[in-house]
Amino acid sequence: MQAMHKHISGFSNPTVKYLRSLRDKKHRKRAGQFLVEGLRLLEDARESGRVPQMLVMAEGNERAAAGHEVLAGLVRSVEAGGGEVITTTPDILSKITGKDNAQSVAGVFDEWDTGLARLDRGAAPIWLAAQALRDPGNLGTMLRTADAVGAGGLILIDDCADPFSAEAVRASMGAVFTVQVAQARWDEFVPWLRGGEGQLVAASLREAVPYRGAGYQAPCFILVGNESQGLPESYEAECDLRVTMPMRGRADSLNAAVAGAVLAYEVLAALDG
Repeated sequence: MQAMHKHISGFSNPTVKYLRSLRDKKHRKRAGQFLVEGLRLLEDARESGRVPQMLVMAEGNERAAAGHEVLAGLVRSVEAGGGEVITTTPDILSKITGKDNAQSVAGVFDEWDTGLARLDRGAAPIWLAAQALRDPGNLGTMLRTADAVGAGGLILIDDCADPFSAEAVRASMGAVFTVQVAQARWDEFVPWLRGGEGQLVAASLREAVPYRGAGYQAPCFILVGNESQGLPESYEAECDLRVTMPMRGRADSLNAAVAGAVLAYEVLAALDG
């Protein structure tokens, strides 16, 4: 397959308008594509086996690529896959990304299947799940945690932030490319979970036991709730195990992503022990 190379110099170019539209969730879903900015994230994607369909570089980078092995390798990968390599002005690249200090390279990736059916619950002893998580930074942090503890994936339940938004991708530090992500409604997730082995665990104050030394079992699905409202009572009632973490200061709760990380490492230690 042969790659297409072209230069864009006008703000009104249809490709520029299309790339800008990917900053909006509605347009991302319609197109089935998302935008990633920065060489480090693009290289993380390539190392995980994902190559952009389109690579956009600020003017001068096509020459710099010859002396920059990472960028040169990325360009070769896009070319080998029959993708499109575009050069443009720094101002237009800033317009595309919506950042005044845009990095000098961005890529467009196809979104992938996030259905529950593609998950293999036996692939890992720990899984993370989040219900109505609205902050893309928290979503990205949970992806990083999932990667760090070797979780099988992150399951997003009900109306969560978009894992393919620029903010979530950036916050994940590349983990969006290494961690399986699934999306489902609660009434889809529960039958799937109960259709096989799996312990559902959540931090709670309702009939909860201390999180240290609790009876964790693999595969363990660690569930966190919405940042401000937590989990609905009926969701907590569905959990096999509810645990509580001590709060010794004035705060009455932990950040949702932090709570998920604390629990994940406790479960990891328990299952490894």
